[in-house]
Amino acid sequence: MSGMTALLAQAAELRLLRPLDVQFAQLLADDDYPARLLLAACLSAEAGDGHVCLPLTQLSRDNLFNGRHAELAHAIWQAAGEPQDWHAEVSDWPALHSHDRAAPIVLSENRLYLHRLWHHEGQVARFFQSQATAQQFASEQVREVLDQLFGIAPDNWQKIAAAVALTQKTAVISGGPGTGKTTTVAKLLAALIRLSGDALRIQLAAPTGKAAARLTESLGKALQKLPVSEAERLRFPAEATTLHRLLGAQPETQRLRYHAGNPLHLDVLVVDEASMVDLGMMANLIAALPPQARVIFLGDRDQLASVEAGAVLGDICRCAEAGYSAARALQLSEITGCAVAGNDEHSAPPVRDSICLLRKSYRFDANSGIGQLASAVNAGDAKAVEAALQAGFSDIARKPLNDAEAYQAMLAEIAAGYQPFLKLISQRADPAEIIAAFGRYQLLCALREGPFGVQGLNQRIEQKLMQLQLIRRPTGGSRWYQGRPVMVTRNDSALGLFNGDIGITLFDDEGLLKVFFPLPDGSIKAVQPSRLPTHDTAWAMTVHKSQGSEFDHTALVMPAQFLPVLTRELIYTAITRARKQLTLYSDENVFRRAVQLRTQRRSGLLERLSGE
Repeated sequence: MSGMTALLAQAAELRLLRPLDVQFAQLLADDDYPARLLLAACLSAEAGDGHVCLPLTQLSRDNLFNGRHAELAHAIWQAAGEPQDWHAEVSDWPALHSHDRAAPIVLSENRLYLHRLWHHEGQVARFFQSQATAQQFASEQVREVLDQLFGIAPDNWQKIAAAVALTQKTAVISGGPGTGKTTTVAKLLAALIRLSGDALRIQLAAPTGKAAARLTESLGKALQKLPVSEAERLRFPAEATTLHRLLGAQPETQRLRYHAGNPLHLDVLVVDEASMVDLGMMANLIAALPPQARVIFLGDRDQLASVEAGAVLGDICRCAEAGYSAARALQLSEITGCAVAGNDEHSAPPVRDSICLLRKSYRFDANSGIGQLASAVNAGDAKAVEAALQAGFSDIARKPLNDAEAYQAMLAEIAAGYQPFLKLISQRADPAEIIAAFGRYQLLCALREGPFGVQGLNQRIEQKLMQLQLIRRPTGGSRWYQGRPVMVTRNDSALGLFNGDIGITLFDDEGLLKVFFPLPDGSIKAVQPSRLPTHDTAWAMTVHKSQGSEFDHTALVMPAQFLPVLTRELIYTAITRARKQLTLYSDENVFRRAVQLRTQRRSGLLERLSGE
C-alpha cells in the first residue's frame, strides 16, 4: 500500500473515513490517479453521513474532514496534486456515468453523486414537479364542505392546508407538535369522502410501526369528534401500516411486491412522519403509486432528517419560503374565506403551491415550558432558550452532569421513571396495559456508545434496576428477563416486525418468556425471543429511533463534551417527543453549542425542483 491509498487508510484508522469508503475508492481508481481516489472516498463518506451528493465546490484542502487532523488532510490534498479543476480530473474517468456508458458515479452540474442516489433524486424531483397540477372539485362544493368541517375564521391554516390537498394531487403539510396535523387530515379525509361520489380506497402509512400505531390511534380519536354520518365514518381507513408493509417488502431481500409494474391498489395515501422518509424509500413509494392517486405527506420539517440519505421533506418545504403564487393565493382565499398572501416570483418552483406550513400550536400554551423551549431551540435563539430554561416552568428541568455523583443521581431518577411500568408487571397486569405504561417515560440519548450513549446507559440502567430489585436477570448469562424492553433493528416481514418496533418481555400464560409487540391495528403479537430479528435493549434509545413516538415524560441525556452529532434538529426532535414533562441531563455549554449547530444535508433536490 503506497501513496494516496496509504494516506486514505490512515484517515480510516483515525475514523475520518470508513474502511468501506477506502475500499470503494480502490474499486474505482488506483494510485496513478490520486485525485480520483480522494474524490471517490469522499463521495462514499458523504453518502454514509446521509448526504445525497458531494458539491465539488465544498471539496478543498481546508474543508477536508471538516478541519480535523489538518496535517493529514494537507498531506492528502498534496498527494492529490492540489487539484484546481475537478471537472478536468474526472473528464475521462471510466467510473463516471455518461449518456453512452452506465457507471457508478454521476457528475451533474457541480454535484457528484452515487448513481443510485442521483437516480432516486431525479425520480422524486420529477414526481413533485409533475404533481404540481390542480385536481379540481367544483370550488363552491369545496368551500361548502370546508365550512361544514372547519367553520369560518379569517386565519385557519388547518383549513387552508385541507384546501391545498383538495385542489392538488399531492400535498405536503408540515407543522410542529400540537399544530393539528392529525385533526387537519381527519377533516381532509372527511371532505374527500363527502366530495367523492365513488368509494375511495384510502390507505394510511408511516415509516415505523410505532408511528403507524400512533397515527391509527390519533386519527381514530379525531374521527370521533367529526360531524360525519355513520356511512361516512365507515369509509375511513381502520388502521395505518408501515411503509415497508404497504410496499410489500420481501423477507431477506431488497425486493418489493409493489412497484411501477405492479402499482398499489389505492386512491388516497396519507404518509405521516414524512421527515423520516429517506430518498430511497420516497423513490420506491412514488414509483408504486397508481396514476390517479392523491398523496398527502404529513410531518415536521424541523425534525431530524432521515437516518439514510436525504432530507426530502426539508428540501421540499424550503420551496414554501417563496410563498404561494398570486393565482394560487387567490384560489385558496376564495375557497377558505381566509386571507392568503401570494406573490409573482416566477423563479419559484411550482411545488410551492402544494405545501402548507402549520404554525400555531394548540398543545402548548404560554404556560408551557416545553412549547417555549422547542420554539426557541428551533429558532436557534440562545437567549430565548436560556430564558425558557431559567423561567421556572414546572414541565421542564435541566440537570447538569458534571461529576460521578450527578451521574448516579440521574440513574436513580431514570429507575424511578420506569418504576410504575415495572410495578404493573409485578401485579401481573394485562400486556396491553403494561405496554401503554412503558410509553409514558423514555430516556433518549444523542449517542450510541459510551457512558452517555444508548449501550452504556442500557447496561447501567439494568444494573440499577437489579440493585433496586425491580428486575431479576437470570443466572447463566441469559440477557432475557421479565420486563426487558427491546427494539427491533432489522426488518422481518415474515414475522411482521420492522425496524423501530418496540416489544416488552413478559411471561405468557404458560410461564414462558415471550416478547409482546403492539401492532398498528391495536392487537398484540407475542414472539419467542429466539425468533426475533436483530434487536437492542430499549431502556434508552437514540433520538433518531424515538421519531414517530411521544412520551408523557421524556428525558434527554447529552455527553459531557460537545460533538458534531449534537445539533439543533436533534435537540428539537428530543424536546418535541415530550407531551407533559421534559428532563434535560446536560452541561450548559454543550447544550448551547448544539442549539447553534444546524444539520446540513447536501442534495440537489431543491435545484432540480426549481428546474436547474
